[in-house]
Amino acid sequence: MSKPPRDDHTNDDTLSPQNAGRTLRDRRRAPEETRAPRQRTLVLVPVWKRQVRVGEKAKPFPQIHTPENRLAEAVGLANAIDLEIIDALVVPLSEPRPSTLFGSGKVDELRDVVAENKIGLVVVDHIVTPVQQRNLEKAWNTKVVDRTGLILEIFGARARTREGVLQVELAHLSYQKGRLVRAWTHLERQRGGGGFLGGPGEAQIELDRRMLQDRIDAIKADLKDVVKTRELHRKGRRKVPYPIVAIVGYTNAGKSTLFNKITGAGVLAMDQVFATLDPTMRELKLPSARKIILSDTVGFISDLPTMLIAAFRATLEEVVEADLILHVRDIAHEETEAQAHDVEKVLSDLGIDTLPADNHILEVWNKVDLLDADRLAELSRDATRDERRPVLVSAHTGAGLDDLFAAIDARLGVADEVLEIAIPGHQGQLIAWMYENAEVLARTAGEDGALRLRVRIASEKKDRVIAKLRAAGIPV
Repeated sequence: MSKPPRDDHTNDDTLSPQNAGRTLRDRRRAPEETRAPRQRTLVLVPVWKRQVRVGEKAKPFPQIHTPENRLAEAVGLANAIDLEIIDALVVPLSEPRPSTLFGSGKVDELRDVVAENKIGLVVVDHIVTPVQQRNLEKAWNTKVVDRTGLILEIFGARARTREGVLQVELAHLSYQKGRLVRAWTHLERQRGGGGFLGGPGEAQIELDRRMLQDRIDAIKADLKDVVKTRELHRKGRRKVPYPIVAIVGYTNAGKSTLFNKITGAGVLAMDQVFATLDPTMRELKLPSARKIILSDTVGFISDLPTMLIAAFRATLEEVVEADLILHVRDIAHEETEAQAHDVEKVLSDLGIDTLPADNHILEVWNKVDLLDADRLAELSRDATRDERRPVLVSAHTGAGLDDLFAAIDARLGVADEVLEIAIPGHQGQLIAWMYENAEVLARTAGEDGALRLRVRIASEKKDRVIAKLRAAGIPV
C-alpha cells in the first residue's frame, strides 16, 4: 500500500516495520530546504446513484451530506496538510466494484486526467480496500489514499504532545497492519533449517506484521500509563471537587474559539479542520460563583476512522467522565443537522446517551453572527420550542454568553440546595467566604446586627459549606 503523503511530502511508499519505532513527529522533522514541492493532488468524491444489496436487505449508502458539501469537506481535509489541489470531482457511481471501487470506464477516464495533469496523489473520499488501492495505483500510476488514510495523516501533522503522538501512531500502525498485503515485493518465504532438509520458513509478510504488532503492543503499554495519569488527575479534580464541562462538536464548529472567549486561554483556533488535537482544561468561575473545569477536545467529523476513536480513547474519556457536555454546532452551516448527527454517533459509540431528555448534553448553536435578522429570529423561536433547550451564541462576538453561563449553571444546579442563614455582623471573613463559595440570592440586615442571607449552594460544595458554618457556630 502507498503510505498517505506526509506533510514533508517525501516519497516513502509505506511505513516499514524497521521504522515503526519512530514516531510520526520524528518522521516530520525534515529541514525546510530538503522538503519536496507540494504534492499535486486530485480529490475524488464517489456518490452512489442507487441502493446496493447488503446481505438479504437492500440498503442505501448513508448520504446525509450533499455531494457538494462532501467535496468541499474533502478539499478542506486535503488542504489541511498543504497538498496542492489540482482538481476536485464528484464521481457518480451505480455501485462499488470490488476490484477498483470505480467502474472500468471511469477508471480509464480518470487515468487520462491523472496523466494529463501530472497528478502525484489521488485522494478518494471513501473507504478503499487494500486490493482496490493496489489496482487503482497500478491503473493510474500514482499514489492513492482513502479518507481514513488522509485523516490519519492530518492527525499525525497536528499531534503535539507525547500522548497525542502515541495515539496517532497507534492508529496509523493499526491501519497499516491490515494493508501489508500490498506493501512489499519481497514476500517470499524464508527457508527454515539448514542444507536441503529445511522446510518453508516464516513468510516475510508475517515477519513484517509481527514487527508492527510488537510496536503496537509497546504503544498500548505506554498509553496505559497515560490512562493511569489521566485517572489520577480526575481523582484529584473530584477531591476539589469542581464539575467537568467538556466541549465537543464537529470540526471547525468554533469549539476552540468559544473556549478561548470564555476562559481567555490561548488555544489555537483556526478556520481549519482538526486545528487542535490535545485536550486543554481551564478553571472557570461562573457568574453564580460556581467553579467548573472547562475542557476543549478534538473535533469530530463524518466517517471518523474507528481506529482513531479507539486510539484517542484516553483523551475522549474526558468527555465520558464529564458532568456536562456542550455540543457546539455551526448553526450557520447548511448541513448543521447532518453534522450534529455525526457528532451524536461518535458520542453514542463512546456510550453516552444523546437523547434530548437527558440533561447531560447542552446544545450550543454557534456563529449566530453569520445569520441575517430573519434567520436569527426564526432560530430563536425554534430554540424556545426545542426540547433540547439550545442556547444561541457567537463565540466570535461574545453574544449570548450570559445565557450560556445561566444554562450551564441551571444544568449543573439540579441538585443544588437553598439555605437561609444568619451570620453575626462581626464575622466579616465568613461573610466574604460565603460570597466566594455560594450564590447569594438575597441579603437583609437583621435588627440584632446579624446579616441574613439566602444562598444557593452547589451540590459538590454542600458538605464543605455546611461544615464551615457549623464550625463557626451558625445553625443550619
